[in-house]
Amino acid sequence: MNIRFTSSLTPEDENLIAPALVKAIASILDLLPIAYNLRIETSDSQSYQHTGPTASTSTVEPAGSIAQRTAHSYPASY
Repeated sequence: MNIRFTSSLTPEDENLIAPALVKAIASILDLLPIAYNLRIETSDSQSYQHTGPTASTSTVEPAGSIAQRTAHSYPASY
């Protein structure tokens, strides 16, 4: 599933809200018996991600710029 959300926020506001939004959505998804990868990309190419439901990735982490994440490989289940 791929969900897109477009906002009228400024890039600075997107970078302030994105980590909180990832945490809020992750707290809902963590209640479900599914594996997932949640990523929010802001308009200035910052991205924030959370993978669940593993304990080692329970915090929101900046995922880097679009250029940096091209080398990222996802688990075979994705």
